[in-house]
Amino acid sequence: MTRSKKIYLVDDDPAILDALGLFLESEGYDVTQFTAGRYLLDAVNDESRAVVVIDHYLDDMCGLELQAELNVLGIEWPVIFISGSGDIALSVKAMKAGALDFLEKPVSNEELLARVEAAFTKMDELNEVQRLRELAQERCESLSDREREVMQHIVAGLPNSKVAELLGLSIRTVEVHRSNINRKMNAHTLVELVRLADLCSYSQLESLE
Repeated sequence: MTRSKKIYLVDDDPAILDALGLFLESEGYDVTQFTAGRYLLDAVNDESRAVVVIDHYLDDMCGLELQAELNVLGIEWPVIFISGSGDIALSVKAMKAGALDFLEKPVSNEELLARVEAAFTKMDELNEVQRLRELAQERCESLSDREREVMQHIVAGLPNSKVAELLGLSIRTVEVHRSNINRKMNAHTLVELVRLADLCSYSQLESLE
């Protein structure tokens, strides 16, 4: 089965690197191997889309340092740490730093594959949320200033009569604005409108407060 999904594998032990790399490639993944963290940093760019599997104890830097360097570069891919130490404090620190998983050596092929697949599922979910957020933001930006004001009160649960009172408008005018908002936001129900508003950055709405 061809997945056409990228994995960056970092381990300073060539034997482990080759074994894990060959296994993941046999499962259809596109694997690039690195024997040091600096080599990964030289190769990545934010246009790529990958899961990173890192041995925590590298010769040139620890896995947490490598993850921090990736974050500085704006690379926020799912990271799976592999460590020969079952240090609970270390695993907690890695997870708090944003790691998706922390596995203890020796790692079985089945366990690694399950975690990698979970990482790509998570990435797909985050990408979909980002896509929806960008779409909602585009729709929000199509609203006039007054329509944004009205929407702010609508999604807060206020009835048309209260919105009209707060903004000094007639109820009919609020109804017209509300119809335009639903059309521009492509929202067919109040629930849909609230969800779309939640996905917006709210930067423009907050500036009106």
